[in-house]
Amino acid sequence: MIGTLLTACGNDPVKDDLQNYVNKQTKPLAKKEKDVINLYESVTGANYTNDNITYNTMVKEVIPKYRDYIAEVESIRPKTKEVRDIHEIYLKAVNLQNSAFIMIVSAIEEQDLNKINEANNKLTEARKLMRDYQNALKELAKKHDLTFEKND
Repeated sequence: MIGTLLTACGNDPVKDDLQNYVNKQTKPLAKKEKDVINLYESVTGANYTNDNITYNTMVKEVIPKYRDYIAEVESIRPKTKEVRDIHEIYLKAVNLQNSAFIMIVSAIEEQDLNKINEANNKLTEARKLMRDYQNALKELAKKHDLTFEKND
């Protein structure tokens, strides 16, 4: 996620919707997403130890928690087309990432290196979509005289 939008007075439905979307709808979900990604990273890449640990963590923790997170993200209903369009980018990113997680499990089950490579490609594309989402949020905020305040 991206931070908090600072308020600016005015009568602008897109501005109001964007502030609500960032500050009240997506910001509370940021920690959940970060926790799931940290779980995933704890058993992959430099932290990989063996297939069994990765598999069990993915099946028992990462995928169920990420599905819950996606359900919350999918329940968000922005009011304006501009914010809805940006939210759609985010939905594509999280669903693609979830698809990659599921493919990793399948690859471990089948011991299929090609599936691992395909899952990694999906993760790369999901990261690109996430950057597109963040850039679109920043552009829309700028267009409506809003600024982001960094917070972790």
